Amino acid sequence: MPNKLLSRAILDDSLIGINIDWSEYYTPVSMVHDYLEEVSDELTGWIKSPLERNKELLTSIDCIASEIKMNANVLIVIGVGGSFLGAKAIQDALTPYFGLNKNGISVIYVGQNMSGAYIQQLLNSLEDKEIYVNVVSKSGTTMEPAIAFRVFRNYMKKRYGQEYYNRIIVTTDAEKGLLKQIADKSYYRQFYIPSNIGGRYSVLTPVGLLPIAVAGVNIYQLLEGAYEAAILLQEERVEQNEAYRYAVIRNELFKRGYQVELLASFEPSLAKLHEWWKQLFAESEGKDKKGLFPSSVSFSTDLHSIGQFIQEGNPILFETILYFNEINEDCSIPFDEQDDDQLNYLSSKSINEVNAVSKEGVIAAHTEAGVPIIQLQFEKLDAYHLGYLVYFFMKACAMSAYLLNVNPFNQPGVEAYKKKTLEMLIKETVYG
Repeated sequence: MPNKLLSRAILDDSLIGINIDWSEYYTPVSMVHDYLEEVSDELTGWIKSPLERNKELLTSIDCIASEIKMNANVLIVIGVGGSFLGAKAIQDALTPYFGLNKNGISVIYVGQNMSGAYIQQLLNSLEDKEIYVNVVSKSGTTMEPAIAFRVFRNYMKKRYGQEYYNRIIVTTDAEKGLLKQIADKSYYRQFYIPSNIGGRYSVLTPVGLLPIAVAGVNIYQLLEGAYEAAILLQEERVEQNEAYRYAVIRNELFKRGYQVELLASFEPSLAKLHEWWKQLFAESEGKDKKGLFPSSVSFSTDLHSIGQFIQEGNPILFETILYFNEINEDCSIPFDEQDDDQLNYLSSKSINEVNAVSKEGVIAAHTEAGVPIIQLQFEKLDAYHLGYLVYFFMKACAMSAYLLNVNPFNQPGVEAYKKKTLEMLIKETVYG
C-alpha cells in the first residue's frame, strides 16, 4: 500500500490572489458537513460506501470480470453520463495509450451519443471478436442507452442464439425500472446501483467497478484510496479538510466575479477524467442561474490554442491544476552528435522531467497574467490515488453546491431536453 502521508491531496492555494476569512465559513461548512454525514433521505450513499468494504460484492465483480476476460475479446458498456464517464475516466487514466493492460481486454463504450455512424462502425468491428455486453442504467428509459441496448441485444441474439443471455450483464436498480423488468424477464445477470447514489456519484459502485476491472485495473486499490479519503475527509473544520477548502475557494472566486473554472492537467490520459469532473460539477451546481462553468484543458497541447486566451483574454476564469508527481512510464531524450535541432542541452533529462518544468512555467506565466491558480497534487498516477481523487472531488462538489444553496443531487435541466425530444419524436411518428 502507498505511504499514507503521500496519498493525501496536497492543495496549494497560495496563488489564488485573494484573501479568505475562513472564520466566515465555520458555521455554514459545519452545518453542511453535519447534514451530509447524517441525512438518509438524499442521494448521499456514496459518502459512507467506501467505509463498508463489501467483500461479497467485490468478489462477485471479480468473478464476472474474470469470466468476461476468459471468454471475450471485447466488453461493450452501454451507458451515458455517470453510467459511463467515471469508468471511462479511470480506464483511460490507468491503461496503456496503445494496446491493452496485460490482465485486461478491450472495453468499448456506446450509448453515450446518438451517432448512427458510431454504432454501425462499432458493429462492423466486432465480426471476428467474442463479445460481452454490460448495460448500465438505473431506469432503462434514457433514450441514448436504451436505443443502443436494443441494437446490441438484437445483435447478441443473432450472434449467440439461445445462449446470448449469459453474455449480457445488467447494472440497474434493485427493485424498479424498465431495465430491471427486462433483466428479470430475460434472466440476465444483474448488479445493482444503490438507490441512494446518483449517477455522477456512482463510479465506485458496480456502475464503474465492473468495466474498470475488465479493463485490468485493480479495483481493490481504487477503493482503498477512496476509503482513506472517506476517513480523512470526515474532518469538520474547513481549514483541516482539503475538499472543503477547495469548495470554499471556488465559491469565493465565484462571488468575486469569476465565471469559469478550468481543470488543467499535464497527462493526456486524464482527458476523460476532466469530462467526469465537468459532469459532476455542472449537473450538481448549475441551477437557479448559479454556478461556475466547468471547463478543462490538457497541457501542453492546449497551451498552443486555449493558452492564448488564458494568458491575455477576458479575465473570467481561474485554473485548478491537477498534477501527479510520478507517472509509471517515461522516455529519455537522446544525445545526438550532430545536434542539428539544438536540443542536446536536454539530453540529460526525460520527457516527464521537461513536462514537470513546463508545469512550473505555466504556473509562473499565468500567475503573472493575474489568473488565480489552485494546485492539487498527488504523489503518483495509480489506482490508489485516483480512488482518493474521485472521492475528494465528490465531497468537495457536494459542499460547494450547498454553499451556493442548490441541491447537488438532482438535475432538472437535463430532463427538459429529454421531454422535448420525446414530444417531437412522438409527434413526428404519429403525424408524419
